[in-house]
Amino acid sequence: MNTSQNPNAFPLWSDEPAEKDLLAFRAVAETVADAIFDDDLDPIAIGLSGAWGSGKTSVLELVVAEIDARSQGFDGKVLVVPTQPWRYDPAVGPKESLIAEVLGALNGEFNESDPVGKAGLETFKKLVRKVNWTKAVKMAARTAVTLQLPQLDDVFGLVNDDPESLEGEKGMTEFREQFQELLADPALQHVSRVVVLVDDLDRCLPDTVVETLEAIRLFLSAKGMSFVIAADEDRVAEAIQQKFHTSDGDKDDESPAKLYLHKIVQTTIPVPALSRFDTEAYLFLLLGKAGLEDDDYEKLVAQCNELRISGGGLDAVEVAEGSALADHLVTAARLTPILYEKFHGNPRRIKRFLNDLNVRQSIARRRGFDLKPDAVAKLMVLERILTDDFEQVLDWLATNQLRDKLEALDLVANGPGTKAEPEAAPATATQDKPASKAKRTVAAAEDVAPPSSDEGFTDTLRRWARLPPALDAAAISGYLYLAASFAKIEVIDSGLPERLRDLASSLTSSLKVDRSGITDASLQALPETDARTLVSFLGRRTRDQPTIQKFSVESLLRIAVAQPAVAADVIAALKSVRGVDVEAATVLKLRPLDADMYGPVLEAWKSGAKLEPVVNSITVVEKAWDTRGN
Repeated sequence: MNTSQNPNAFPLWSDEPAEKDLLAFRAVAETVADAIFDDDLDPIAIGLSGAWGSGKTSVLELVVAEIDARSQGFDGKVLVVPTQPWRYDPAVGPKESLIAEVLGALNGEFNESDPVGKAGLETFKKLVRKVNWTKAVKMAARTAVTLQLPQLDDVFGLVNDDPESLEGEKGMTEFREQFQELLADPALQHVSRVVVLVDDLDRCLPDTVVETLEAIRLFLSAKGMSFVIAADEDRVAEAIQQKFHTSDGDKDDESPAKLYLHKIVQTTIPVPALSRFDTEAYLFLLLGKAGLEDDDYEKLVAQCNELRISGGGLDAVEVAEGSALADHLVTAARLTPILYEKFHGNPRRIKRFLNDLNVRQSIARRRGFDLKPDAVAKLMVLERILTDDFEQVLDWLATNQLRDKLEALDLVANGPGTKAEPEAAPATATQDKPASKAKRTVAAAEDVAPPSSDEGFTDTLRRWARLPPALDAAAISGYLYLAASFAKIEVIDSGLPERLRDLASSLTSSLKVDRSGITDASLQALPETDARTLVSFLGRRTRDQPTIQKFSVESLLRIAVAQPAVAADVIAALKSVRGVDVEAATVLKLRPLDADMYGPVLEAWKSGAKLEPVVNSITVVEKAWDTRGN
């Protein structure tokens, strides 16, 4: 994504291999290249093993770059043939597909204008006849294989329908011998090595895995052939075991499947998981890329590499104080401990987390939730990594306990007097519950008690609470509803009787038609117990989500008139709303009301009010009450 053209856009990172070495994998690539260029190891098949997303494809890209660099002063051309068995045409056999890619690459090296080249091409065609191409060309001449061998004359004339051509031991022996002759042919004298880079073999079905390995085995008797097989060795062994129905063996490395694999692959180089430093550096470099020119980014990558070698920390990186890069450095430092532990140093999972983070932030901003990136990142850790704790927090949201529980959690996690000032709730954020498919329903809870130091919070939730910044319920409740809809979780307070849910929804709706549809007569007709339950719910929800006070406070005042018996409950509900969250217009709603009855509410709001318009409104109400009293 080009964020330079759209300042409101958030960058997304492709899953394609990185062009620059952000993962400190160059040392691995150089080791692979050492083996490829070692004459004593020729021919060779090298394994490059790592879990999915560990960066194997990025290492292969670095291997290509290293081969190109070393080939400059090398005697003879090094022909690199990339292949992905996972993407082979299913209409073509895996063995034939791999052979076709190797032969197709060699086919382009013949000079037909030269007599030596013409003679070599005849040897090449003779070898092609050993392969059963029937499956590849029986439908049309322009199939995958014919495209891979674009310079062959009359492909149909080369078709061999003899199933024994490569299936029998004799056929394979003849192919090996003729392939060795082909590489030694004067027409290919300029080609010193053929390096086949096999990627994504661990994604393939067992039949494809075994047939690909058998094709590799065909080539490994020829001098000048090298294979680099980037795949999770354990998954490849599992595929072999499934194909041949072998046992696991007493020891993992001595299982029949592993012995079969190691007969073909002489040595395996593991792709290391990212260290804690590497995780932090990777996060920082991904976050910082969008705002830097290429030259500046190159310098930043080099600086991180130097710190890695010297054993330094990223706090030594030179960034301007207050810059976006400084913010990225702080965000990376905050996220590293938990991402390093939960993602086990897997680059793809880290990159995916950042992509998800930016998608969430983009949608949240367009929905009106003006949360800072570090706040969204903290919520994303909860949503994507601590899923059980995420459901617990949604539980609090559903039962209007979010503010009190977050305050209690902060007290337990950070201790008294350490709480940072939370960011204010976004004034434009809508708190309406989003419609979503019911996957789970959040459980009910009793009315929350005042925050205490022992709320039974999980260790992971306490650890999460220590991540900065401090989060305020009013600021994050809208985002949590959005996140719940992504997860297909309906945020429903099942503690509120179903008969009152539609009523409560209408009384807090932003649509006037919904609120006016609830008549005073219908409020008067409520049983007293239902009225108390409704008042308690509206009070808790207003405390948790102050942005609904424009509607909820008016509804509470209506209930106090319609149900005098619950007036004390209404007063308690209004007092529970923090003065710092009260809006000036809300205060003015008390002006025409009884001073003796609502005086305690005004005093409670006055003690916490900070904004000048709110303080002025409180003064206006007090003067109006004094005037009426005189």
